Amino acid sequence: MYEGEFIAVEPFGHSVLGSLIGFLLVMRMNASNSRFWEGRSHWGSIVNASRNLSRAASAYTKDGKYFAGLVAGYAITLKQSLRDSRDLSEAEQFLPSNLYKAAEFYGNQPTAIAGAMTHWVAEKARDGSLSQGEVYYFEKLIAALVNAQGGCEKIQKTPLPFAYVSLIKLLILVYLATLPVVICGLLGWWSPLLMAILALGMFGMEEASVEIEDPFGTQPNCLKLEVLTITITRDSGQLAAYDEIMHLVQENQTAKADEPNS
Repeated sequence: MYEGEFIAVEPFGHSVLGSLIGFLLVMRMNASNSRFWEGRSHWGSIVNASRNLSRAASAYTKDGKYFAGLVAGYAITLKQSLRDSRDLSEAEQFLPSNLYKAAEFYGNQPTAIAGAMTHWVAEKARDGSLSQGEVYYFEKLIAALVNAQGGCEKIQKTPLPFAYVSLIKLLILVYLATLPVVICGLLGWWSPLLMAILALGMFGMEEASVEIEDPFGTQPNCLKLEVLTITITRDSGQLAAYDEIMHLVQENQTAKADEPNS
């Protein structure tokens, strides 16, 4: 009975605008999802290459623990670099002091650690610890780390165009600001409820796209780089200590076998 109190306009134009906004939101979310998944894929490659490097260094040389420290330090410095931080304190315990100090002078700090890995491989090749085939294997894995780093930096340093992002926000605002004159004549006092639902959906989708657009940030929906670096650190250390772990397991089994049956 209150319908005569509300202004009603032809909804066709507004429907066209809503369809356009929906199309743009889908494109926006797809672009952000692609960046997020690409970033996760690069870090998956880093995890795999790190495990393979630590495994090979432990098996083929007697300096596996040192190299595992370089691998862990590389992952940590890359995480910090992708977050625009030059704080290397988290990696200090894994890196030799001279390399830690040298990395502070590099514009791109992870490359200092990658360079140290290659120099380590070259040194082992010169003293005969590694054959030419093994050197090629190590360099292939180090190159995989650097290539994945480059892919991550491409995402980090290439944000979506500001004009495109701001246009979507502006269109959503215009759409929601003019929506009451379209729906009030049809829904009456139920209009605020529909407005709230639409605003939540549109701005929520847009904000979710903003958060995952930079997958290396610190927002709740960004990649858990801390978990990934901890995984690399743990696995590299355990692979480097493979012989010691197997020795402890063997001693434990021997001790159990020597225990008298109760």
